[in-house]
Amino acid sequence: MKEKKEKAKFRIRHVFFLLFVIYICSTLISQQKMMRNLKTQKVEKEKEVKELQGNLNELNDEIKNTDSLEFIEKVAREELRMVKPREIIYVDINKKKDPFLKDKKN
Repeated sequence: MKEKKEKAKFRIRHVFFLLFVIYICSTLISQQKMMRNLKTQKVEKEKEVKELQGNLNELNDEIKNTDSLEFIEKVAREELRMVKPREIIYVDINKKKDPFLKDKKN
């Protein structure tokens, strides 16, 4: 009778040990997946930061050049659609993304 109880305890210990090992393995696997996902997200965010840093540098350069005549002329031509005296502008009606036609609908 004692032998059966000892064998039963022995089997129960093995089952618990096996369940514990399975739990540890599944936890490690899920952590590895999470680490891979976090690494890819980190790489993507670093690329985004570099891109935004480049944009920030361009904007800072543009802010420094706001007093120059070239910048003022650029803004006048692109945003205010101004032209120089005796300058002729040719507009292609078929062109859809013409800045001078953005008010008109084709």
